[in-house]
Amino acid sequence: MKLKILPSSLRDKKRYIAFEAISESYLNRDDIISIIWENSLKLYGECGTSNFDLWVMKVWNKKEKHLKNHYIKGVIQCKREEVDRVRAVIAIVTKYRGKRVVFHTLGISGTVKSATEKFIKLKT
Repeated sequence: MKLKILPSSLRDKKRYIAFEAISESYLNRDDIISIIWENSLKLYGECGTSNFDLWVMKVWNKKEKHLKNHYIKGVIQCKREEVDRVRAVIAIVTKYRGKRVVFHTLGISGTVKSATEKFIKLKT
């Protein structure tokens, strides 16, 4: 028996948070996930974090030769009702593995495409 798909009117509404991270060391997608989860667990615990439905959608790394810092941009998916709490988690990040890291929220959008076009602004 085939399961029926839940209608879109009954699904949880999602929001996409575009962010920028500046780090002293190189960070890949797994590091970003680890940073966000660790800080989320510290601030809200397991029960609160489970309500966020966090998902790191995309990450872009950028290293300028004349600058010593690494710039990372990305998009995080979360529930619409939990956007403010996820932004708080992103804001409290200061260090990862002894290196300084800072996160900035660039903006919030309803789709990955519009978050990328409006806030990430990749040069093609």
